[in-house]
Amino acid sequence: MNWLVAFYYFSNWIFIFALAYYILTNLQWYNYSFYRVITKHHKYTWHIFYFIIPLIFFLCVSFFNSPIILFVGLYIFYLPLLINWAMDLDKKLVFTNRVKTFFAILCIFLTLQQLISIFVIQNNNNAFFLFSLFFSFICSFYFEKILFNRYKKLAQNKLNAIKNLKIIAITASYGKTSIKNFLSEMLKTKYKIYATPRSVNTIKGIVSDINNNLDLQTEIYIAEAGARQKGDIAEISHLLQQQYAIIGEIGEQHLEYFKNIENITQTKFELLESKNIKKSFIFQKNTLPANLSKEQKDFITLYPNKITNITATLDGTSFDLEIDGVFHTFKTNILGRFNVDNLSVAILLAHHLGIPIPTLQQTLQHLQPVAHRLEKNIANGKIILDDSFNGNLKGMLESIRLASLYDGRKVIITPGIVESTNQANIELAKAIDMNFDMVIITGELNSQILSQYIRKPKKVILKDKTQLTNFLKVLTHKGDLILFANDAPNFI
Repeated sequence: MNWLVAFYYFSNWIFIFALAYYILTNLQWYNYSFYRVITKHHKYTWHIFYFIIPLIFFLCVSFFNSPIILFVGLYIFYLPLLINWAMDLDKKLVFTNRVKTFFAILCIFLTLQQLISIFVIQNNNNAFFLFSLFFSFICSFYFEKILFNRYKKLAQNKLNAIKNLKIIAITASYGKTSIKNFLSEMLKTKYKIYATPRSVNTIKGIVSDINNNLDLQTEIYIAEAGARQKGDIAEISHLLQQQYAIIGEIGEQHLEYFKNIENITQTKFELLESKNIKKSFIFQKNTLPANLSKEQKDFITLYPNKITNITATLDGTSFDLEIDGVFHTFKTNILGRFNVDNLSVAILLAHHLGIPIPTLQQTLQHLQPVAHRLEKNIANGKIILDDSFNGNLKGMLESIRLASLYDGRKVIITPGIVESTNQANIELAKAIDMNFDMVIITGELNSQILSQYIRKPKKVILKDKTQLTNFLKVLTHKGDLILFANDAPNFI
């Protein structure tokens, strides 16, 4: 084999690895679902430029069997473009064990394919290498499924091995991470607590967290339950078999996946499928599904109880909450009227589990906000309201209301609302139009509809978020209030 043929084979490998890198990056964003990558992606032009056109080119090179054309297309056009695309991403491919396993399987298939091409069929047609890519994905998915079922069984055994473990599961369209963190802080005053970290809320994330991080001495385990389709939360409930459930406010979040609010509601109430439920707290404005059993209904407590004297400003929040027929006053540095509901259910469950009212009152005074959820900071003389992890209309309107209380110049940075309706973005745009002096719209997804309804403030549309820091240095000044309302990665 001469050096040109060897380099030709090497280039085939590089091309396949480049295609695989693009596919895996997208799969990782969309929880390894080809269906979601194809049907829910917000930038289909990426599929065209980084997969479809290169794939057609690769097949054409195979037909003409031209190494020179392959070298030019790969090393002068495709690789530089793909590398530039990958470098600009804010959510790059993470080389997890799953990704490493896939590339190992791909190497095995490519090697076998190479040996067959050289010694058996004696054909260097590079189209055969696409079979390696195809079969690698099939083998990888089946391997991960077998591995996951094994890990899931280990997680179930570990939960069963912890004597007298109490498990609390929390779901909601929005606010579940805040409820989890608030409840964890309240309960740790009496119990040894472990809560799922950050926003881990899928069955795979929970299984991994239990196996790797849950201490055998834990007394209360608190887990979030998220969903993208029917059955997701049921699977989590069947794993955890939790004694306590919280179903927070249900809204139109992830509407593009569920199609209607009824499907979202049915999925959230799968949290009650645990056989061990002792008590469930349901947000009082949620519609109860008609198919709930009498036993499930008997365990339900609607929240919040009566709440009066609510004050929610840029300096903090206070309210009076009725518990066992008596009103108690709670004060906290946590911002946002909507957090009164989140705090109230955490208080009610913590009190049910034996935490005294005075302890709860003291705990609230020292609570820290969840990172990037109405987190207030001062930087270079500017007030920063970081609400970048809040992506629902109700929460964003509340952050805008709080910002409106500020007398100085106000700037908002937002991509709008992702995975929601046009009407929600119109309502958001109108609120922004009434309260801000400048709006920086990040990304193209909602830029057109936001621009149409935002007329008074100065508008900047920023397609590339990597330039945001430089823009803020130039466009904002000391004394400004800057609100980061929702955030979306580049692929959205």
